[in-house]
This record gives sequence, structure tokens and C-alpha cells, in this order.
Amino acid sequence: MQSTMGHQRRSSTLPPGVPVVAVCLAALLLSNALVYLYLDSLYQTEEQLASPPAGCGPQRFKMATMKNCTPWLQCAQIHAEVRRLKLVGQGAVKKVYLAEWRAQKVALSLPASPDYLEDFLHGLSMLRVLQSPQVVQLVGFCLEDHAIVTEHHPLGSLLNLDSVLAQEHHQRHNTWQTRLRLATDYISILRFLHDSPAGTRVMCDSNSLEKTLSQFLLTSDFHLVVNDLDALPRVDPTVKCGHRELTGDFVAPEQLWPSGSSEEPFSDGRMPGYDEKTDIWKVPDVTWFLMGRVPGGDLVHFHLFQIHEECKRKDAKLRPSALDVLKVYKSVYSSMVRDNSGLRDML
Repeated sequence: MQSTMGHQRRSSTLPPGVPVVAVCLAALLLSNALVYLYLDSLYQTEEQLASPPAGCGPQRFKMATMKNCTPWLQCAQIHAEVRRLKLVGQGAVKKVYLAEWRAQKVALSLPASPDYLEDFLHGLSMLRVLQSPQVVQLVGFCLEDHAIVTEHHPLGSLLNLDSVLAQEHHQRHNTWQTRLRLATDYISILRFLHDSPAGTRVMCDSNSLEKTLSQFLLTSDFHLVVNDLDALPRVDPTVKCGHRELTGDFVAPEQLWPSGSSEEPFSDGRMPGYDEKTDIWKVPDVTWFLMGRVPGGDLVHFHLFQIHEECKRKDAKLRPSALDVLKVYKSVYSSMVRDNSGLRDML
């Protein structure tokens, strides 16, 4: 009797003709919407953590421990104040040293060979014009010595991801959430380069998974910035990534000598050009590496299956844009976090 009377009292407060079930359903939908908006704002906040300190004007920098913005270092300051510590990396284009400037750790890059000086200077020009949250922060440069100083990220390149996350003090970050955010950062960088202030740019130093991963740095708060811009040509009808034949499944089909045919020898002059959609072809392979083997990773792959199928279309024109891919990645992240939150509430 008490239960029935209680039900009647609650029902009597509703407008005539409005069922209790409808009200409950509306409340549930409103609650879910508010949770979604909160999680989306949380994701945006996490994205902002990857951004360099705001408020610096053009040709100025501010690293995390600095209070004020400072103009890019010039030759005299680099000569007098940047102290080289040790060699930490070397490729065909440049040598990279860990260095120190006013007790701040920085990276000092110098040409590795006169043969690739043009590529080195191209990388500098891209760093200068593409400064943004997606790109490593430029600290200074000296054209006389061909020296470039950038912000140092102690976790190193994306190649180190698994070994970094295996360290005891970083193991708490080894989750599908962290790994999917890194993959989303990667897509965000592609989106920026494909619609950059310097025009549509394609990442040409990405002929293998390892080479692609080496182009990105892992920040201390577990986000990504692109670091190596030495091979970043502007897209035009004739653009190609180098003058040698490319092979393997990692590169896009249009990057192979006519559809991988071996009937006639490779000819750079007859090789057709391609565009930024070669970057899109490689997205599923990079994301597969980034997700690793963590609980929830299989579900991420399931949700991304359709967009990855579209990325692997042989006809480059039918592949999605980086912006299209980015929207899907953000949607998957938000929906999975929301579902996880709902599951925890139920438990």
C-alpha cells in the first residue's frame, strides 16, 4: 500500500498526460549529453596541455620553466651561451646534440654532410614558418654556422614509446586512453601539415614505419610534436619523395613504380607525382603500432576499422582527408571514455 501511495504522490506532480517513463528517459538523455560535453571539454583541455605556452608573438619562444617569452637566439647568443653536451642522434641530413642554454636543456642540430645542406636548410625554413603546437619549438638559429636550436624533449622520438611506457614511473600511462591520444595527435599533425601556412605539405621522410616514427618527439606530458621537417615538399602535380624507387607495403600504391610493375626498369623521369594522400595510406599502420597491446586496444581497432579501410583505398582520391580521419578519432575517444565512465557507475 505504501509503495502504491508513494507512486501516486510522485505521479501527481507531473503535468497531465506525461508518463513517468518519458520523464526518466528525457532525464537520462540529458545526463548523457552533459557527460559527453564534459568529456569533450576534458579532451580539449588535454589537447591544450600539448600546446607551448601561449602569449609569445612571432619569432619568440618560451619553454616550460621560463617565465617570459624571449626572442629567437641569434648567432652571437648561440656562440656564447649554447654549450654542447653530447651527441644524441645522427642521420644523413643532420647531427643532433644535447646542449644547454642558461641551465635549460636544448637540442642543437648541425649539418651531417655538405651533400644534404639544402635539405637541412629546408628543414629550418619549415621550422620558422610552421611554428605551432604541433611542431617542435624553435629556440634559435645561426645561418653562418648552419646551426638550429630547438626545445629538448627528454623522452626522445616516438620510436621509444614502448620502452618509455615500460618504465616503472610511466607504466600508469600505458593505457588505451594515452595511446589513442597519441594517435590522435599524429592525425592532428597530418591535418596541420596538409593545410599549413606554407601550403599543403606531404611527409616524404616516411618510407617505413621506423622512419615515420622517428619524425615525431614524445613530450613529457605524453603528446606528440613533429620534429624532422627536412623532407616536407609542397604538393604540386610533380611532387615525389626523392628520386629513387620506393618499395614495400608501407608506402602508398601510387608511390610504387607503375603499380609495382617490374617489367621495365625504374625511371624517375617517368614516375608520376602524388600528393598528401600518401600520408593517409600510412595512418592505420602507425596507429596499430601506437596502440600496442593494452586492455581496450582491440575495441579501439574495432571502432577505427571503417575509417582505416577508407585510408587503405588504392585510389588516393577516394581516401579521406586528415580532417575527416581526425573527426573519427576524436569521436571514438570521446565515446569510449563515456562508455567506460558509464560502466564504472554501474559497477
